[in-house]
Amino acid sequence: MGVLSINGMPDAFTVEDEKREIKVKKETRIPEGTYEIKLRTEGTHHEQYKKKYGDKHFGMLHITNIPNFQYVLIHIGNSDEDTEGCLLPGLTASLSTMTVGESTVAYEKIYNVVAPELVAGGSVFIEFVDVQKTLL
Repeated sequence: MGVLSINGMPDAFTVEDEKREIKVKKETRIPEGTYEIKLRTEGTHHEQYKKKYGDKHFGMLHITNIPNFQYVLIHIGNSDEDTEGCLLPGLTASLSTMTVGESTVAYEKIYNVVAPELVAGGSVFIEFVDVQKTLL
């Protein structure tokens, strides 16, 4: 579970796979670090979202240059069962079930801020911080 902030303001909760010292394909969360987001215009998610959103979809939010990971996206989903290592946003969160709710609304909110910046030629970065490590 996490929190996604845009320009320092919390915008959504997030869920992703669990932390592991040794990466297990499709079962390991994104490691701490700062990564660039780009638009990915290939793949199944892109085709599905292009059908769903039409001309409002410019590509998937693709988190790039993560060591030992590829094709990590921000997309709609509610639990780690809905991801193979991608980041899932939601407007609500349940720590007891480790899920997020209202994921579509949260995704659209984030997408409508990030995608236009990328389409305009800007750069967008996302930072992953291990809060547990920070609190210790």
